[in-house]
Amino acid sequence: MPEVIDSGVARTWIERVQGERRELVRDEVAVEEPLEIRVDGRALAVTMRTPGEDEELAVGFLVGEGLIAGAADVARVGPNAELEANIVEVATRSGLRRDPFAERRFHMTSSCGVCGKGALEQVRLEVPARPPAPVRVEPAQVLDLPGRARPAQDTFERTGGIHATALFTAAGELVALREDVGRHNAMDKAIGSLLLGEAGDAAGALACLSGRIGFELVQKAVMAGLSGIVAVGAPTSLAVELAAEHGLLVCGFVRDGSFNVYSGAEQIAGGPST
Repeated sequence: MPEVIDSGVARTWIERVQGERRELVRDEVAVEEPLEIRVDGRALAVTMRTPGEDEELAVGFLVGEGLIAGAADVARVGPNAELEANIVEVATRSGLRRDPFAERRFHMTSSCGVCGKGALEQVRLEVPARPPAPVRVEPAQVLDLPGRARPAQDTFERTGGIHATALFTAAGELVALREDVGRHNAMDKAIGSLLLGEAGDAAGALACLSGRIGFELVQKAVMAGLSGIVAVGAPTSLAVELAAEHGLLVCGFVRDGSFNVYSGAEQIAGGPST
C-alpha cells in the first residue's frame, strides 16, 4: 500500500524492469483522494483530487460553474465543523446565483471536468463581459511560458503523474501555479488562489497548461475572465468552438520553437497572418 509522505506524494514499492534485470525499489506517486464540496450545508460535488489547496479548489469550482461571481460571494471556506477528512465547506453571503440542486448533481473524476450540453448552455448564458481591449501577447512570450512554469512543478518532478496550471499576468509575471491529478482541479486551484488572495480576481490572466485543452478548461477560463490559454498539448473541437465564441486566445502545441493559434489570433502581436 502506498504510504503518504506529504499532501501530494505517496511512496510505494515497485518492481523496476530494465532488460533482464529486475529489482524492487521505492518510488513516489501522486496522491489521489476524494473531496466533497459542501455549500451552505449541502453536498454539491465530489471530485477526485490531490489533497491541498482545497479551499482554492472549491472557490475556483464555484466560479467556473457560475454559481458565485467571486470571493466577495463567500462568507467562509474551510474544513467542516467536525473536521472530517476530505470535506470542504463553503458558506455564501446570500446563496448561490442559481439552484444547482434543482438541475443536477456534480460528480467529477480526476480526468474529466463537468461538461456537456447543460454546461455549454450555462456558459453561453452567464459568461461575464469580456474586456473591451484584449491582451496582446508577443510570440516569444507564448513560447517562454511552459519553460517558466516547469521549474515550479515540484510534484510532477517527483511523480510524473500530475497536471499543472500556471497563471501569468499580461506582462509575463507568474502569479500562481497549482498541481493536481485532475487538470480541471489544477485550474480551479490556480484561479481560486487569485480569488482568495490579494488580487481578488483572475481577470486578464493567461493560463499555461501542462497537457491538453478540453472544453471544461475553456469554460473555467471564460467564467473567470482569463485572457487566454497556452498549452503544450492540443485543444478539442468543442474547446476551440467555445473559445472562438468568447474571444479567448487559445495556443496549443507550444513547444520546440513553434505553436498553433486556434482562437484569438488578433491577440498575438504581429497577427493574424494572411
